[in-house]
Amino acid sequence: MLSSPGIGSGLDVNGLVTQLMKAESQPLTALDAKEAKQQTRLTAFGTLKGALSSFQSNLAALSDPAKFTAITAGFSDTSLANASATSSAVTGSHSIEIQTLAQSHKLKSTVFATTSSAVGSGTLTIQFGTYSGGTFTLNPDKAAQSITISSGNSSLSGIRDAINQANAGVSASIVNDGTGNRLVIASQDTGLSNALKITATDTDGNNTDNAGLSQLVYDGSTGGTTNLTQTVAASNATLVIDGISISKASNNITDAIEGVTLNLLKANPGTTSTLNLSRDTAGIQNAVSSFVKAFNDLNKTIVGLSKYDAGTKQASILTGDSTVRSIQTRIRNAISDPLTTAGGGLSLLSEVGISFQSDGTLQFDSTKLSKALSDPTKDISTLFSSVGKTSDSLVSFTSAKSDTVNGKYSLNVSRIATQGSALGDTAAALTINAEVNNSLNLSVDGVSANITLAAGTYTAASLAAEIQSKINGASALSSAGIKVTVSESSGKLAVVSNRYGSASTVSITGGNGKSDLFGTPAETAGVDVAGTINGVTATGSGQTLTGAADSSGLVIKVTGGSTGARGEIDFAHGFAAKLNKLVGEMLNGRLIDSRIDGINSTIKDIGSQRDALNQRLADTEKRIRAQFTALDTTIASMTQTSNFLQQQLSRLPTTSS
Repeated sequence: MLSSPGIGSGLDVNGLVTQLMKAESQPLTALDAKEAKQQTRLTAFGTLKGALSSFQSNLAALSDPAKFTAITAGFSDTSLANASATSSAVTGSHSIEIQTLAQSHKLKSTVFATTSSAVGSGTLTIQFGTYSGGTFTLNPDKAAQSITISSGNSSLSGIRDAINQANAGVSASIVNDGTGNRLVIASQDTGLSNALKITATDTDGNNTDNAGLSQLVYDGSTGGTTNLTQTVAASNATLVIDGISISKASNNITDAIEGVTLNLLKANPGTTSTLNLSRDTAGIQNAVSSFVKAFNDLNKTIVGLSKYDAGTKQASILTGDSTVRSIQTRIRNAISDPLTTAGGGLSLLSEVGISFQSDGTLQFDSTKLSKALSDPTKDISTLFSSVGKTSDSLVSFTSAKSDTVNGKYSLNVSRIATQGSALGDTAAALTINAEVNNSLNLSVDGVSANITLAAGTYTAASLAAEIQSKINGASALSSAGIKVTVSESSGKLAVVSNRYGSASTVSITGGNGKSDLFGTPAETAGVDVAGTINGVTATGSGQTLTGAADSSGLVIKVTGGSTGARGEIDFAHGFAAKLNKLVGEMLNGRLIDSRIDGINSTIKDIGSQRDALNQRLADTEKRIRAQFTALDTTIASMTQTSNFLQQQLSRLPTTSS
């Protein structure tokens, strides 16, 4: 066996095999080129998908009607107040005089030598309400809070920390005024209705004296104990808007002018400032300009992937691809086709300055948009967003799905939503005694809670406020976002859930005060709104109706009114919503993914072909080398024989002539 190819014959066997295998490997080179092209196509479709996704992100933002109905608010003196507005605000101007700011109620203690001075232990109960005419009226929207002061926290600083850790709607701090340390307790909320009444259950047995924990008692009503001293009275913000005097509990006012929030910073009585409310045209211009740019970016990507350069006769990687042509055509058609039922006086993008140029890009004429914005008969939001316009003021459009069909839908309401309630059948006892009639067990909207009322003598109105305060303050209910309204009529109490619909329930289940306060209450569960949209039964939940058939996904809210015919809902998907749905189908369907799957399948098949070809080439090389090895061996043997014969012939005697 020869140890090295060609050693016997002198032939360059390795070189010959390499040249022969190079020729045999031409199909492998072709496969590599084919795979590289498929990888380039795969990258191209990935780029296209990314561009569509970016375009869709812009469309999703434009689909919000609030984008086109935004109002800007400007206050002439920003040192006095700042303002913001929602789309429900009405454009115009208002004169505003800020007379006083709302203040939090603040109380101070007597002087203590150090912050570690002992005060007392027991329980502090903090109530919120209004002092007027020598009486204290509870704030029904704020529950009383109890804070336990243990012996370990009975120092001045310990009580401060216990109050602050209780999250009870008040804050505590220690102020050294030069004569000693004082505990300052302040309501966290401003306003007359958030004044403080602080009572104590003192472990020394005396709840009103000026010793122990009762040093922190405050009741500013006539005959009340005031061991704390008022430093700042609770007060409302007072202002005059367009000549109308207004009083609000907070300096952050959300309900004086519809859709406007005023944040009062400083009072300036006698001076009038101006609040200007105007259409946010700059925001709309930016939104529309952003849409045009987003489309042009997408178009640039598509053209780059599919164009044919006639000058160089060079095609792009996706030139002539049917999927790319389909995407481009469908998006352009969606932009060009007019809306059928816009409901806002606009049906074409060209009406707001958006039109195609000869090169397939969009151009934006801001002058046309400004003209449309200044026309009160035009609603830009309907041109872009999914919007429903109702003819009944007590019916509002909430939302719709992408498959909700454009159209004008008639509404017929057969039942108005109601709230769950429990109504007492006898006048409530007005004297509440501990362990006698001060507890109630109840369930609201399916959540159970137990409350304990403060002992005392009430009016029917103040008792209703006390019960509402305690129910709404019950942690089991407040953590679930559940609230009630408690009222009285002729001394009879009524508890009504703030929720609407069949899930709205109130049940007085027990407690030692049930009989005295409610007798045998009449308990009625709420009902859902019911009706039809375009003659098809809709699904009611609370105050909302959800359509079916063509109106599937259309959600409206009925807040009141009568049963029967309730006008129409004019609904349409705007261009952004329509395009968002179209692009979503392209991305989430099989249009692009099927092509990507096909390319990946081709690449996988090329890999299999390469593996098979590599195996065949290995076998071929092995065969060729075997043949050359055999040839080399034969030639070596023949050379050896030739050499032997030459040696033998050289030994023969020569013949002389």
